[in-house]
Amino acid sequence: MLVIVAPGQGAQTPGFLTPWLEDPAVAAYVDWLSAVSGLDLAHYGTQADEDTIRDTKIAQPLLVAAGLIAARRLAPAVAGAVAGHSVGEITAAVGAGVITAEQAMVLVRERGNAMADAAAVTPTGMTAVLGGDRDEVLAAIAAQGLTAANDNGPGQIVAAGTTEQLAAFADDAPPGARLRSLSVAGAFHSPHMAPAVDHVTGLARSVAVGDARTPFISNSDGSVVRDGRDALDRIVGQIARPVRWDLCLETMAGLGVTGVLELPPSGTLTGIAKRYFRGREPGVEPFALAGPDQLDDARAFCERHAAATRPEVVSA
Repeated sequence: MLVIVAPGQGAQTPGFLTPWLEDPAVAAYVDWLSAVSGLDLAHYGTQADEDTIRDTKIAQPLLVAAGLIAARRLAPAVAGAVAGHSVGEITAAVGAGVITAEQAMVLVRERGNAMADAAAVTPTGMTAVLGGDRDEVLAAIAAQGLTAANDNGPGQIVAAGTTEQLAAFADDAPPGARLRSLSVAGAFHSPHMAPAVDHVTGLARSVAVGDARTPFISNSDGSVVRDGRDALDRIVGQIARPVRWDLCLETMAGLGVTGVLELPPSGTLTGIAKRYFRGREPGVEPFALAGPDQLDDARAFCERHAAATRPEVVSA
């Protein structure tokens, strides 16, 4: 069974859209997404530097646009389920048929703006905790008043909170754990983002949704969601709630996943999948779709792993 996944903020790198925009049809589509989002996505995806695309207001629409571009070129790809990490859930919701690409670009623009505004209130950030005993890591995070904002599976939990709390956490790190500061501009998926939830909730009420044609795996608890309104409510609420990617992986395993294809900018989620599924039977094959030169191989990968998947089309 094939699962298509979309990465979250921090996966972007300077110039990663350049090869995609060599296709005039893709360039025209990006112009359309730019008009909807109010951002020059072609510029940010090809010419802007790392600091510029780290800005939440730019990073989030850019990531969703990248996923929509790739999904559009990948179609028709038959998936048993879709999922997205953090803002990648908006991309996944388009693939599932819950919202349109245009609705996604408006929502992600407002999400990014609201989260950036919330992050500006207090200096905050996020730190990845790699390795260490899980219980000890969670206890150390809680002891500093931090939030375990991302639980990405064995050996990777992300703490979120104020810069002071993160500094204290670094000074008293859990035994056997390595800490890595993340290139994000706030304490996402923590109570610091509550004002952003309020803003996006108000907008989301007017969004017309469809029920998921392809099962949508929710970050909130790994549930498989079919109801479109429920899926959108979860996506909005998740702005200030932890991302339970570990539970998403458990759900994929329970569904019998054999292949995980990650939309661009890829590498993060396929890396996590490799670690999670290593040594498990049956084996799970990852595919990190980075550029258009891989599309033929990606389509073949999808066809191979969709053999036992119901005929539900994932497209942008």
